[in-house]
Amino acid sequence: MPPKQYSSETPARVTEALGQSEKFLEFQERLSRVAPVNRPVLLLGERGTGKELAAGRLHYLSERWHRPFLTLNCSALSPSLIESELFGYEKGAFTGAAQRRVGRFEAADGGTLFLDEIGNIPLEVQEKILRVVEYYTFERVGSSQSIDVDVRIIAATNADLKALAADNRFKQDLMDRLSFEVLIVPPLRERREDIMLLANHFAGRMAVELGWEEIPEFSTKAVKALEHYPWPGNIRELKNVVERAVYRSDSLKIDDIIFDPFISPYEVQTPELKPDRPEIEERAGDPIDMVLKPMKEAVWDLKIQMLETALARSKFNQKKAAKLLGLTYHQFRGLYRQYQRNEEGRMTLE
Repeated sequence: MPPKQYSSETPARVTEALGQSEKFLEFQERLSRVAPVNRPVLLLGERGTGKELAAGRLHYLSERWHRPFLTLNCSALSPSLIESELFGYEKGAFTGAAQRRVGRFEAADGGTLFLDEIGNIPLEVQEKILRVVEYYTFERVGSSQSIDVDVRIIAATNADLKALAADNRFKQDLMDRLSFEVLIVPPLRERREDIMLLANHFAGRMAVELGWEEIPEFSTKAVKALEHYPWPGNIRELKNVVERAVYRSDSLKIDDIIFDPFISPYEVQTPELKPDRPEIEERAGDPIDMVLKPMKEAVWDLKIQMLETALARSKFNQKKAAKLLGLTYHQFRGLYRQYQRNEEGRMTLE
């Protein structure tokens, strides 16, 4: 029996919620369970993981599915504009307010309001949101008249809200009220089985957009490259990489995958640096020699070999070295600090 697949049945904007991996299906099961419950939901996840798609599915699986589903990207607005966008304003409330304007809360009455990157909302606006969550009422900017609304809030962020609350940059009371359920969207690196499912989906859509009569296929080399890449930008990055590969392909067989379009073809190539210390070359060893070492020592030697090679190729630029190793900068720094402690007196890189 083929593996179970899942796809959203919501409108076109959310149809890219595709997957068959265990992590994806577990996430969708939790999402489906909380969707009918009329309480706030907090979506956490890295950039590009599909938090807005998840918010849309929460809405369309709820009893509010036939009512408005509005979104506000809180990182796209200046702090001074967020309040008027959320709550609206009265004519003459401030310079330029030529007429009354309805805010997102009022427009979403009876439906769902998705607040993306909620960690960027100023504290004074958070206080007003908390009042809506608790008492279902607010006032427009420049008005003292209360407006009652029935809105379900779904919030999302890739920031550490608990850390922001501990630093008094996010209201603890609001975080508590929004976190009736907290869903963590799995990153693509934890959904390896979904990479080619998504890649073929994006490739097919791009082919249709380009007017092709047939759907392109990925070569074995391309599949291997896609499946082994760490995808720091998650599904959004995969979509860009695949669409670029299809558009640049001269045939229906896609072979070349370009992960970083910013690499210049005119960059001066320098010869690969070779270690100038014999013990480093010795330490690299060959796999047969490594079998004769204790496991921990052999693994450590391999890590150091990769670290030194990445640093040499990146001309000791640590961020570039981290990227070559498929690590985040913080993961690389942790390994680098270990290296410095363990290699003290043998080689200094700073």
